[in-house]
Amino acid sequence: MTEYRWIQTEVHDRVGLARLNNPKALNALHPELMQELVEALEAWDRDEAIGAMVITGNEKVFAAGADIRSMAQASAVDMLLSAYIDLFDRIGRLHKPVIAAVSGWALGGGFELAMACDMIVASETAVFGQPEINLGIIPGAGGTQRLTRTVGKYLAMEIILNDRRLTAEEAARFGLVNRVVPVDRYLEEALELAQKIAQRAPIAVRLGKEAVQFALESSLENGLRHERRLFYLLFATEDQKEGMQAFLEKRKPSWQGR
Repeated sequence: MTEYRWIQTEVHDRVGLARLNNPKALNALHPELMQELVEALEAWDRDEAIGAMVITGNEKVFAAGADIRSMAQASAVDMLLSAYIDLFDRIGRLHKPVIAAVSGWALGGGFELAMACDMIVASETAVFGQPEINLGIIPGAGGTQRLTRTVGKYLAMEIILNDRRLTAEEAARFGLVNRVVPVDRYLEEALELAQKIAQRAPIAVRLGKEAVQFALESSLENGLRHERRLFYLLFATEDQKEGMQAFLEKRKPSWQGR
């Protein structure tokens, strides 16, 4: 297993777990940490033994933002040529589901990292926000786009323009998280969710994720057409035959990912 400095990795059955490991800086997301994180996730994405992934921090903080020291003196050209923000996009392009297990602060880049994932499990202490306005900038790693698509224009405006923070319960009410659980259960809950998904038909999971993501970026007409193509495509898989035969025979299917 690859050794990392800024993250810790574990494998739980068919789930890869990546822990952000920059505690002295409240898990600030500097380029080296993000590079390690993306490399680990992409390796699991290629590994047939892994069916889903979880990203977490610790009980007190998921990630309190980007590393401001690394960008305070940067020029526009420096930021343009940096691959840092592109790393968030690479997380969004992963084929397998990624779940963020969030406890404590998820601010700025930390919130954007959580929103780049496919699902979010939050502890009761989780707090979400985009405080970039206090630094004279705006979110640049997807915050204005993913947040607005989830909570709508008006709340997104208040969060981005006036540093409104959302509690875990508020985030759940506005559709930003899947569930809120006690602090001592948040990671276990995320791993359980990931394990259940990882036990399902791999190609169907991959194409189901693709269809949902496409829905956020297209018209209903185009989305329906894309969904139909993916639906038909699954009838070329061995897993479709196995799943339907198992249903008819009243037994548990044995997925092959083929």
